[in-house]
Formats: sequence, C-alpha cells, structure tokens
Amino acid sequence: MNRSRTFRNLIGGFLLCLAMLSWPLVADIRFSEPFLKKIEEKHNRFSRLRFEEWQSLMDDATDLSEQEKLNAVNAFFNRNVQFIDDLALWGKKDYWATPAEMLAIGAGDCEDYSIAKYFTLKAIGIDEEKLRITYVKAIELDQAHMVLTYYETPRSMPLVLDNLVIDIEPANRRPDLIPVYSFNGRGLWLSKSRGTGQRVGDASRLSLWEDLVNRMQAEDF
Repeated sequence: MNRSRTFRNLIGGFLLCLAMLSWPLVADIRFSEPFLKKIEEKHNRFSRLRFEEWQSLMDDATDLSEQEKLNAVNAFFNRNVQFIDDLALWGKKDYWATPAEMLAIGAGDCEDYSIAKYFTLKAIGIDEEKLRITYVKAIELDQAHMVLTYYETPRSMPLVLDNLVIDIEPANRRPDLIPVYSFNGRGLWLSKSRGTGQRVGDASRLSLWEDLVNRMQAEDF
C-alpha cells in the first residue's frame, strides 16, 4: 500500500470512529496518599517519586509563563520516561497509555509522551486551542511518529514538543518531520505545510481516545 493511501485510510478511520476527547478531571489532578501508596506497593518507590514530581510540577506551574510551562512539561516527561514500543511494553501493536499508566512504569512510546504532555499542559492552564497532538512522518526513522505542537496564535509557527529531540524547536527547524494530520479535543485537521491545516471534522468519536478517556476517568487519584 502506498504512503498516501495509508494516510487516507488513517484519516478515514479517525472520521469513522471518533469519541469525546475532553477529560473533565484534567483541571484538578490530585494524588491522594492511598493512591501513592498503592502505586509504590504495585511498582516501586521510584514510581511514587515520579507521581510526586508530577504533582509538584503542576502545583508550581501556576505563575509560569506559557513558554516556561512548555519547557517544564516537556523536560519532565522526556527525563522521567524511557521509550519502549507498545508491542514490547503492552503486548499490543497500538495502545495509548494514560499519563498515570506511563508514569507508573516509567516507559511509553511517542503517543504516550504526546498525550501526557497534552493533558498536563491543559491541567496547568494552557488553552486547548493552542495544543495539537500531531502525527508526522519521521524522515530519519522512516516511520510514523507523534509529537505535541503548540500554536501561540492560529497563524504562529508551531513549536514541537518531541521525545526524540530534547529541546523545543519551531516546526521550520524540524525538517526531519513531515506533518500529516493533527487533533485535539475540539477538532481534527489535515496538515498543510507548517500551518494549522484544513479542518476536516470534529474530534468527537475517536475510538482510541474513547478507550483512553474511559481509563483516565476510572483512575482513582
């Protein structure tokens, strides 16, 4: 199957199987002592420490500028999470872990990094309209990849938060990535050059997100 047909099929699948993307609990994530104790008992003390650091990050981010929030969140997940693909980690070809699942084991793939950064930035006050989870073609890896992109304004050059590159870079400095499509809780867009792209539907019935959100809502913090 050629690349363009593959991407068309991916888009078609998104439009045919969408589910609600918003997570009502994201505005106030709190980890209770029983939850932290359970995490430590099930995994180890390092797992607990990752949750405590995540909580501190969100608590301390109130007075930061948006750029400082981006830097803090990007650095936190890139520093604390080891890249392992879904098949090796979950025994599945494609599994979107919740941020809590990823931090509990300290590992995840590119989707998990992007999802965790997205929800954390929402939790600390970044407008969802400025955030896009973006599928790209990673030229050097010759494979599909996911990053989080941030638009200061709708016409701004997006900033790329990536687990492959430590620093946040504007998209025009990432020629190794070819944008394909992006989404957030309010829509789905086909990418056009380095801009926001063409809106092609509402992100309201995406099956992988439906499963993800259901698991996030079931997590007892």
